[in-house]
Amino acid sequence: MTRLASSSVSRRVVLSALGAAALCAAAPTFAQGTYPAKPIKLLVGYAPGGSVDMAARVAADILSAKLGATVVVENVTGAAGVVAAQRAVSSPADGYTLLAGSSNEMAATVLVNPAQRYDPVKDLTPVSLLAVAPVLLVASPKVGVKNLDEFIALAKRNPGKYSYGSSGVGSTLHFVGEQIKQRAGLFLTHIPYRGTAPLTSDLVGGTLDFAIVSPTAAAPFLQGGRIVPLGVSSAKRFPSLPQVPALGEHPQLKGYELSGWFALAGPKDLPAPVVQSLRAALQAGLADPAIRRRLEEGGSIPATGKEDLGQIMREDTAKYATLVKFANMRD
Repeated sequence: MTRLASSSVSRRVVLSALGAAALCAAAPTFAQGTYPAKPIKLLVGYAPGGSVDMAARVAADILSAKLGATVVVENVTGAAGVVAAQRAVSSPADGYTLLAGSSNEMAATVLVNPAQRYDPVKDLTPVSLLAVAPVLLVASPKVGVKNLDEFIALAKRNPGKYSYGSSGVGSTLHFVGEQIKQRAGLFLTHIPYRGTAPLTSDLVGGTLDFAIVSPTAAAPFLQGGRIVPLGVSSAKRFPSLPQVPALGEHPQLKGYELSGWFALAGPKDLPAPVVQSLRAALQAGLADPAIRRRLEEGGSIPATGKEDLGQIMREDTAKYATLVKFANMRD
């Protein structure tokens, strides 16, 4: 009886140990390259159909194809992307909840939003740049200017008379407008909007004089001359709008360059093997001509995935900090 009991206990111990070993072998181990072992979620701080959402869905398709994973895009709107970013920052650093974000919540808003509880540079792990998103300086036809020369001359003759709109205080579009003012020595009144639709409506109607808008938002209104394109914020002309000069081509804006961007990041301390897997997948995907066309058609310039996203975040935050002081954006 005693020997049978002892034998039974021994078998249970052995079976238990074997079961534990099997579980350990099945568990995801980053160093062994088993990531991803379950679906990956990409948090997007903006509504479906917008430029950030579009870039996120391109990234999702790349990761799904290259990693063989299920990738889900979840739109968590609010506070110019901050709500989604805060949720990403607070998520486990395991590579299964990531932020597909923009320069707004990854560089700009921390300087002007006192309610933001995270520091992008300290609390996010940079993974990869996805695309650069130049924006346009545009005018209402009712103002009567057709190019940058006329815009600058008119604004200088009438300091404080004219206004420009953006998507909100502290947004990348706001910073682009303030840097134009700073470089050219202009006095324009900034009017923040809570969406592209009311901004473009006021611009077409002549209630608003000028605006900083994305190429995709401007596209329907450029046809037929309902708004007038004056310049693009990238260092070079935008491929899909070759007739529109880069702002930096004008002598009083020489060297101007300040664009938004889209990128993928994770919570602080994301394991290096996870970052490497994600980055390698995105680099491979971004080299695909079909993927690049999708991004270009969405109004952005595709990245290579080899850029130093951390450096971009730091440099742009420093640029924005000087403009916060210039425009007195924060009390």
